[in-house]
Order: sequence, then structure tokens, then C-alpha cells
Amino acid sequence: MSNHTQAQAPTMRTLFANRFVQSILLSGLFLQLGIWVRNFAILLFVTEQTNKDPIAISMISVAEFGPIFLFSFIGGTFADRWRPKLTMVLCDLLSALSVFIVLLALVFGGWKAIFFATLVSSILSQFSQPSSMKLFKLHVPESLMQLGMSMNQTIQAIFMILGPMIGTLVFYRFGITVAVAIMGTCFLLSALVLTFLPPDRKVEVTKTATNLSSDMKMGFRYVISNKLFVYMGGFFLAAGMGLGLVNPLGIFLVTEHLGLTAQNLQWFTAVNGVGMILGGVAAMALSKKTSPQNMLLTGFISSAVSVAVMGSVKLVWVALLAQFISGMMVPLIHIACNTLILTHAEESFVGRVNGILNPLFMGGMVLNMSLVGFLKDQFPLTVMYLIAAALFTIGALAMLPMLRMKQYKQMKIAEMQHH
Repeated sequence: MSNHTQAQAPTMRTLFANRFVQSILLSGLFLQLGIWVRNFAILLFVTEQTNKDPIAISMISVAEFGPIFLFSFIGGTFADRWRPKLTMVLCDLLSALSVFIVLLALVFGGWKAIFFATLVSSILSQFSQPSSMKLFKLHVPESLMQLGMSMNQTIQAIFMILGPMIGTLVFYRFGITVAVAIMGTCFLLSALVLTFLPPDRKVEVTKTATNLSSDMKMGFRYVISNKLFVYMGGFFLAAGMGLGLVNPLGIFLVTEHLGLTAQNLQWFTAVNGVGMILGGVAAMALSKKTSPQNMLLTGFISSAVSVAVMGSVKLVWVALLAQFISGMMVPLIHIACNTLILTHAEESFVGRVNGILNPLFMGGMVLNMSLVGFLKDQFPLTVMYLIAAALFTIGALAMLPMLRMKQYKQMKIAEMQHH
């Protein structure tokens, strides 16, 4: 369907007329609503139930981020083996089922089951997300891939601002039972929308069947033997470590460095969110004019400068401007990375490439987030921000060789199997 579309001169109208894009964006809208209601309603509910017990609250983050390390590569491997549309629909249905089981538990007083909803939907997303990327590769012309990813990222950026407000409003106005019911309904609606996707291609299984472990080994060999993905691993790790340092320091930047009250953190968060929305719009505008490599380099250099300025300057308006620019760069980096994976990975390896690179980013971020408390006691805040800026600079240096690389020739699967 998409190959002959590419022969025409693709336009924004072509993209919106694409049945896959229509379905995936509407599905993304329902998923974002469900996820943000889940995140904030559960956070507020657990805080209320445990009288702000820090261990219970931290377990929410464990349930949300833990599966990324444990299931990302496994989910990516299965996404390469399974039919992507069917995988996404089943994942949303199972997420909805788990949420309604939790709803029953809440009705009968088992409030601790609320962690189960977060854990299950987070695990299932590790299977669904790489399947979504595979469908992008199958159904969106390469010339419009970056634009399509930009639109998807813009929806996520909008919910970065609206999501916390919606989740908080739903919980305080209607309570946890209604919040959980809304979550389950959103997952069901997403599954319904995904049924309108073009049908999965029938894959012939006449070739030698491979087991899961050999598929995983092939995935690692594929990434390691492709220079572009090796470079990407380097800047995924650097970007994750940079964000892991900066994100938890916002409250200290506002109170210690700028001398404001803690309530003023909301303005920095809002400015960051607005920056992310405009960054997604800018990525859409730039998608047909610039390569993902140039977009990525711009994102890393601008992030390095804005983070260094944030931690060094004590003028509030300059810090807010730097925060805005930093927010703008997040979608540019994210969109460029996903576009590079989709355009350079063979269709049968998309899930595994994503499953290897994504945990590097998350691992770097969680590692530095866990070290922030210790590092903050050892170094001044300005030094911490300069270290984060240095990590973004390392990310920019790690991707410089990609600018000299021509379209990297994809490896043949047959060659992989003979190694």
C-alpha cells in the first residue's frame, strides 16, 4: 500500500489520508488519556492511602519503569515474530482486562491491587510499542515517516501539560473507582480504533523456524555489526544520563539557585511542556527540509547549551527561556532517533533494534536519577548542570560520524544466519 504512494509526491494531505496514520493517532489519543489518568490518579490514591509513605510511592515508579528493562528486548523480539496489528489490539485488550480486574478488587476493598494495573499495562506496552513502529515502517512512505513521528510526538507533548491536570481533576472530582473505569475504557477504545488498521500481511513460515534465544542473538549481532546503531547506542546512553541528572534537580534550581518558592516549579514545568509542543510542531515543519541526523545534532547541541545556561545564570527570565529551549529539543531528539531506527533497520529487526536501544536511554536516565541525591551532596548545583550539559555534548560527538555516513546498507538476514 505504501510503496506506490511513495512514487507520488507525498504531502501532508497524503499523510492524513493514510488509514494507518488516522488510526494510530486516534489510538494514541485514547492511550495518552488512559495513561495520564492512570499515572496521577494512582499516585494521588496511593499517597492518600499510605499517608505519603515514600516506599509505597516509589513502588509506583518501579511498576512503571521496571518492565522497560526486563521486557523491552523480549517484547521487541516477539514484536518481530508476531503480527503487529494483532499484537497491538491484544495488548490493549489485556490492559483493559487487567484494569477491570483491579476495579473489582477496589470494589471489594483490595486497594493494593492498584499497583497491578500499572505493572501489567507497562509490561504490555513493551510488546505494543515496537509493533507500532513496525507498522509505521510498513504503511507510511519513508519521505513522510519523520512527519508522522512528529505528529505522534506532538500528541504526547500536549498530554505532558494536560495529562497531570486531567488525572488530578478526575481523581479529586470522581474518585479512584471512576478513574480506573476511565483507564479501562480508554484502553478498550484504543483497541477498537486499531481494528481499523490495514490487515496484517500473511507471513510464510516455510523457512527454518528459529527459537526465541537465536532470534535474540541475531538481534544483538545485527545492532553490533551496524555502525549506525552502535553510534546511536552511544548517544542514547548519553542523552538518558543527561536527562536523569536534570529532571530531579528542577526543585533545587527553583528554590536554591533562583531563590524562588517551591510553588514556582509549576511555571518551569509548564514552560517545558509548551516547549515540547512547539518542538513537535517545529519537527513537523522541518521534517521535509532536514535530515534526522541534522535534527538530532541540533537537539543535542541546543540541549547542552540550554542546560548549561539554566544551571549557571541566576536571572529568572533567562532560566525560563533556557527551560523552554530544552523542552523544545526533547521531541526533536526523540523523533530523529525513531526515524533513524525506522529508515535503517530492516522490517524484521525493527522490534529488536528498538528493544536494545531504548533500555540504554532509560537505563542511563534511571541510573543518574538514583545518583542525584548522592551527587548533590558532593557538588554545587551549577556543577551538576554543567555535567549534564557535558553529557549532551558527548551525545553530539557520538553522532558526528553519522553525518559522514551515506545511507547505511542494510544487512541481509541470510548473512546473519550464516554467522
